[in-house]
Amino acid sequence: MKIGIFFGGPAREREVSYAGGRTALANLDKGLFEPVLVFVDGRGRFRLVTPDFLKAASLRDVLPQDDSGFSVYDESLDANALDQALPELRPEHFRDHFDMAFLAMHGPDCEDGAIQGLLEWHKMPYTGPGLVGSAVGINKILQNELIALANGQQKKTATISRDAYERADKAQFFQSLTTHLGLPIVVKAPHQGSSIGVAIVREADLNQFCRAVEQCFFTMNISPDGWSKLSEWTDLSAEEKRDLVQKMVSLDSGISFPVVIEQTGEIIRHPSDFIEALDTRSANQPITLASLNAEDEVLFEEFITGQEFSCGVIQDDDQTAIALPPTEIYNTVAFDFETKYKSNVARKRIPVETSLENNRKIQLAVEEVFSRLGINVYSRIDGFLTPAGQVLLHDPNTIPGMSPSSLIFKQMAEIGLNLANALTYLIRQSLRERIRTGKDTFHLKRMLADLDARLASRKANPLPERVISFGPDDESWIGAKQQYNELAASGTVRPSLMYVKGKQESHEIPVHLLFKDTIEELEAALSQPRHPLILETCERTAHITERYV
Repeated sequence: MKIGIFFGGPAREREVSYAGGRTALANLDKGLFEPVLVFVDGRGRFRLVTPDFLKAASLRDVLPQDDSGFSVYDESLDANALDQALPELRPEHFRDHFDMAFLAMHGPDCEDGAIQGLLEWHKMPYTGPGLVGSAVGINKILQNELIALANGQQKKTATISRDAYERADKAQFFQSLTTHLGLPIVVKAPHQGSSIGVAIVREADLNQFCRAVEQCFFTMNISPDGWSKLSEWTDLSAEEKRDLVQKMVSLDSGISFPVVIEQTGEIIRHPSDFIEALDTRSANQPITLASLNAEDEVLFEEFITGQEFSCGVIQDDDQTAIALPPTEIYNTVAFDFETKYKSNVARKRIPVETSLENNRKIQLAVEEVFSRLGINVYSRIDGFLTPAGQVLLHDPNTIPGMSPSSLIFKQMAEIGLNLANALTYLIRQSLRERIRTGKDTFHLKRMLADLDARLASRKANPLPERVISFGPDDESWIGAKQQYNELAASGTVRPSLMYVKGKQESHEIPVHLLFKDTIEELEAALSQPRHPLILETCERTAHITERYV
């Protein structure tokens, strides 16, 4: 089966998606699937690329650049620049190149039903939840309302539109919010993922509040008495201006390009043009900059005190949702984009450090919301366990991040699925769910039957085992894990890991320990019994796991 791995996309999470494309390519079971790489550019065009395209440190590093000295995304470049390097692939020709789309994209247009709808129109099956679950999963405002309907949870929230915010008395509005929600206040852009467009206002500071709201609208006000002053811009050196504008390119923290000057409607696509536009402005002229993909509403939530967790959900063929063991995130003030992807501050443990009853309560709540919100195949749902033992859920994530160390992959390892197995589950279960839509049913059933026959044949005729031995040092352990994943994805052997501690002592390493970072952590885990919740979850998912292992 040829699998088109879709990565990139026009959303702000495209760097996360770029890394996810690399993970999917590396870990797809080549004995069952043939990968075909489809890069989706910032304008939403599809382009066939080779594996070399994924070898750069970041997406910007592999895109063609101009001679301006700035590092930018393709929306800031001439529209023909990518066409010359990477010819476009039209959707009506998808079926000439692959049989199924593997979606490793995130955020608006990629995770909200847009790409899913396009693929359904062209009768191309795809991985992950369908149209309904995707549409719900991207809208944080709607999620809060539907989760409350599903399980009765009570969480204080408020919203405001951009127009209403601009008309409002900011000080009075902030005061009313603090009265309603208390402090701190969580401010969110409602259609972003990866904690992009999330800010926490911790003090009764109006300036801090206004900056947070602008950040989540993806706007910037520059005025004589605003939060950013044009007079300060004129005092900067040419080098300082370039550094400041280069930071604006960032998709996870900057306003990013293209931007529009709202007073004139002028669209600025490139950092060089932005410098020129500001240099020609009077210091007394107010300017409002907005991303072309600015949010039109902002969501405010009360700050929840408690243990933060993230819990994956999978399902079996009869659509029963089964929550995986939840992961607790601790040792961090906020699990934001910086903490998730750019620092090693946050610590994680499976399951949540609480009673067995509370962990079960988390799983039941997650399963209920998954089913009631119309999500299928798999998802990751986040939440908090309060000191009073209440489970508060938010942000169902319908295409969880796909780095090799993503939380959902760690949770799937706890039930015995390695990375290659997990991706095979995702492909097979997605096929099963696409059949339920009643579109192209005969063709999809034949694809599913063929895949099931291959899986059954592999169980009846197991691949030869390859033992990977490693010694008691971190470097050897890291190398052994990398070799294990490569062999598992090759589809030619069945790898196993053997820890040789000394001449008289060795241990076979089960899949659930693959994500231990150091030998010290590995040895500690080997000496401890498995948590009762994990054993329960393994038993509940045994009928799923046995299909792939």
